[in-house]
Amino acid sequence: MPTLPPDLVPRSIRERHRGPYAAAVVPFIAGATPAVSSVAAALAEEAAAEVARFDAEQASAPAESDGGGPGPLPFLLLRSESASSSQIEGLTSGARAIAVAELGRSATRNAELVLGNVRSMQAALALADELTAEGLLAMQRALLEASAPSIAGRWRSEQVWIGGDTYGPHGAEFVPPHHEDVPALIDDLVAFSSRGDVQVLVHAALAHAQFETIHPFADGNGRTGRALVHALLRGRGLARRVTVPVSAGLLTDVGGYFDALTAYRGGEVDPIVEVMSRSALAAVVNGRQLAAELRTVRARWDDVVVARRDSAAWRLADLLLRQPVVDSATIARELGVSAANAARPLAPLVEAGVVRETTGRDRGRLWQADEVLAALDAFATRAGRRSTR
Repeated sequence: MPTLPPDLVPRSIRERHRGPYAAAVVPFIAGATPAVSSVAAALAEEAAAEVARFDAEQASAPAESDGGGPGPLPFLLLRSESASSSQIEGLTSGARAIAVAELGRSATRNAELVLGNVRSMQAALALADELTAEGLLAMQRALLEASAPSIAGRWRSEQVWIGGDTYGPHGAEFVPPHHEDVPALIDDLVAFSSRGDVQVLVHAALAHAQFETIHPFADGNGRTGRALVHALLRGRGLARRVTVPVSAGLLTDVGGYFDALTAYRGGEVDPIVEVMSRSALAAVVNGRQLAAELRTVRARWDDVVVARRDSAAWRLADLLLRQPVVDSATIARELGVSAANAARPLAPLVEAGVVRETTGRDRGRLWQADEVLAALDAFATRAGRRSTR
């Protein structure tokens, strides 16, 4: 954190931050045997089975009509996970703003930051089969290279802290280890992450908690650490087809999630395993509801759109399920038509009320599928609703 010149800091604050402070001494875990209770282990097994079942369901989900491509759900769940993970950090953005940002149009800062998180998630999944320290750097670089290039893809080079004030670590809720200890701790975490003898959700929960305890970056630790969860779920084969939106589950009780991380730093492993497992279960329920709503939307379009079955309008309808805001360039690229002909497949969808033009301009026009955006925003609302106990 930046240090202000002493003459700009009130004397009372300087006195409060005088003298030594205690940074965490984090134990290595590469060869440790996690002391997980039978209750927490059973919950993790139940959640893992449900995640695997949800992932397998996508194998039989309808593919896009051009053949060979996956259905829209994997794309939408990855974006939704990225948005939920960002929301945990206080960065909120609606589905439309994120979709507009993906087109490269002018967007809100939060939407741009969520898009950075999408890129981080994609990097995490691409590196899932061989997680390395360089891979973790790549994940954080993808997250921050557009918004904070000076610290993107670099381990921190100074002390950071959580809570307290911005002047120094004295009085902070948690002071991560000294920055000189970060590389060795990351190497140990990578070694732990390569193990195959720990139950998958237990493995992911503990790797995540260890990463957050190390806090290896100047910024982006939470979002990168949650992307690490998905790298492990993908690498261990539990979620090969979809990104289960675990962060959407965490949003139901963010305070409980942070408390579980605090408990881990105090030597308790059950709380973070239980929080991650309950979040995975909630995420599957929410994901299934989103899938059902999208199927309903697409079935309604089949009933109201008037077009030949071989018309490009149907391929555009499939595209709108995963990219609910489009422009002419996107339509031309995705459907393989000329920009001049991009309006042709739009016409029957506009006439049926599937999409509407939102700019009112002749140039730079945008069309959006309101029903898909509403389903995505409803998913986010359910994710942010605290569960009753």
